[in-house]
Amino acid sequence: MTAELQFLEAWIPEKMEPGTVFLLEGPNAVGQGGNPFVAVLACPGCGTVGLITRRQLHGFETMICGGDNCSAEFGFDGETIRYRAPQ
Repeated sequence: MTAELQFLEAWIPEKMEPGTVFLLEGPNAVGQGGNPFVAVLACPGCGTVGLITRRQLHGFETMICGGDNCSAEFGFDGETIRYRAPQ
């Protein structure tokens, strides 16, 4: 299953719907030096908001939602969200 990412131009938390990304500006000191957090993502499954790293944003690493009631597994392929198929 796939879906498209949506990007916000300005930080408006109320507009963070599932699958929405807000890119952080400037260099980030949060996270590992070679792979810092560069964006805020609303989980495409439940909307839980969290930080994502450069490698995750560019599709080199997959993600698992950290929400209390969601365990969606997904990654990015360009601006497409690719969900991990259930086993």
